[in-house]
Amino acid sequence: MDDLEKVLEVMTRACIPLTQKEIEAKSGLDPKTVDKAMKALKKDEKIISKIRCKWEPNQK
Repeated sequence: MDDLEKVLEVMTRACIPLTQKEIEAKSGLDPKTVDKAMKALKKDEKIISKIRCKWEPNQK
């Protein structure tokens, strides 16, 4: 499983919007890796933020 998949899986399993710090804690990945993965997921519109600074998978 690559970093993108791991970040997305953590967000999906949480069932609630998460901050980047929460994703780092739950995934065990370092902050730079999570930041890079989240930027790629945002670009591909796989994650969205309905609440400021909290992210969740895009269910479209």
